Amino acid sequence: MTSALVMANSVEAVSKTVVTHGADAVGAPLAVLTLLSDDGRSVRMVGLSGGRPGDVDAWTNYPATELTPTTDAIRTGERLILTGAQAINDRYPALDLAGRGSRSIVVLPLHNGTRSLGAVGLAFSEERELDSAELEFLDILADTCAQALDRIAAQEIAAIQSAKLAFLADAATVLASSLDYEATLTSVAWLAVPTFADWSAIDLVDDGRLHRLAVAHVDPAKVQLAHELAERYPADPDAPNGAWQVMRTGRSELIADITDDMLVAGAVDDEHLAIARDLQLRSALTVPLVVRGRVLGVLTWVAAQADRRYSMDDVALAEDLAKRAAVAIDNAELYSQTAAAAVQLQHAVLPEALPELPDWDIAHFYSPSGRTEVGGDFYDVLPLEDSRVVMFVGDVMGRGVAAAAAMAQMRAAVRAYAAIDPTPEVVVAKLDLMYERYPTDQLVTLVYALADPGRDELVVANAGHPPPLLLRADRSVEQLPIADGAPLGVAFQDRHQSTVPFRGGDTVVAFTDGLIERRDEDITQGQERLLQAVMGMKGADLTAALASMVEKVRDPSRDDDVAVVAARRK
Repeated sequence: MTSALVMANSVEAVSKTVVTHGADAVGAPLAVLTLLSDDGRSVRMVGLSGGRPGDVDAWTNYPATELTPTTDAIRTGERLILTGAQAINDRYPALDLAGRGSRSIVVLPLHNGTRSLGAVGLAFSEERELDSAELEFLDILADTCAQALDRIAAQEIAAIQSAKLAFLADAATVLASSLDYEATLTSVAWLAVPTFADWSAIDLVDDGRLHRLAVAHVDPAKVQLAHELAERYPADPDAPNGAWQVMRTGRSELIADITDDMLVAGAVDDEHLAIARDLQLRSALTVPLVVRGRVLGVLTWVAAQADRRYSMDDVALAEDLAKRAAVAIDNAELYSQTAAAAVQLQHAVLPEALPELPDWDIAHFYSPSGRTEVGGDFYDVLPLEDSRVVMFVGDVMGRGVAAAAAMAQMRAAVRAYAAIDPTPEVVVAKLDLMYERYPTDQLVTLVYALADPGRDELVVANAGHPPPLLLRADRSVEQLPIADGAPLGVAFQDRHQSTVPFRGGDTVVAFTDGLIERRDEDITQGQERLLQAVMGMKGADLTAALASMVEKVRDPSRDDDVAVVAARRK
């Protein structure tokens, strides 16, 4: 028996050993194993042999205050022995144990040294006077049984804690996997089902209303029902408990036992009550989704199984999950806001489309780096009178929203100065003056070109930027003069412009350094690679030719902005 109890790995195995083999060993036709609940308020029968039909239903769970041999032994912590029908009936007249054939009763309390676990009850059909050897055997049986139950409970607690840690680890992985928080929260809701909840729901507050964003249920068919219930019977914002109370106070709410009276009190109408009863709600908890002192919504778990009751340990687990989910929601919102701001800045900085001009083919390529999809490169093409065209490409130090803001300011300034006098050296000189009058930490490189078909020339001013290339109509390629001075913002300088012939069929290609730079390579190698690739751009479709050239030249493994503009004179 001791060996069997030591090897037992479940309460059922302990029960079978005690109520079957233990009872047989002492010749007891009736044996029962009863356990005390964690809160000490009730007892439940986990094993029975020799009972009558209906005993299991009648004694599965009953209050610890009820007068029975088992509850007496549990309460006193002492072995209970009654011999003879009269003694049994006098002590427990309401149970009619003697009428069931019991003539002797022995109840052995089970305890682990700090608290009572339950009791083993044995009933004999004859009056038995147990000798010291039998009593010693029964005491050893009770002690070994208690040790086995205590060990199994510890193993179950360890398994539960391990499951909770695994659950939180899985939830963390899911929450970190996407910035689409609605899809992520749906996955988190399903993580809790069925291990920790039969129902799992996440509601977020928006515009003064709670919106159910995620629902999971052990029966997928009831997921839609949960959404319909939330729409047809929204939570009362003024209710003293429930989701809105958790929202207002930021404190979790636990309903360990959901009674029918609670369902009646919370029902709006008869149909609502019928649905609530049909769902067989047993226990529930609601915890707030809190981040940076702000309550975003609530997470609710509901148990529908008869043997599942939530405790404060479950509340602590749900609160841990809710904190992680709230951070994920907050990060997703921040990302969305930042991305939206970045996109708006990008629209302010970059032209939505380059102009279509009768005497020109214009093409461009832009690929930003960074998570916000806004880099530090900018470009534009401005048509002037007499078929003249201004084109410029610049690079602001840095990336992201700050760089985009500087880009917007710089592009607006270039366009304004070009509208007054498009001469390259004049525009760049005014930009230098602007930086001198209004200092900033943002350095900018810029190449600015004015193409004049009437003069067959291209005039270029370059402030610290990679020099553009000229693809001649005869397929020869020339590199324009290198930068004339430092980037804008370094110091006020005396700028000069360069003038080169620019005839029909010629193409000018301006770009940022992200196109030609590669790791562990001198930039001159990138310039040479670009020269070779530009030779292949001769063709009818300038846009396709430009895209093909960029694909050949750029380093796909390098996270840098790339901006390229090409203008071909027809």
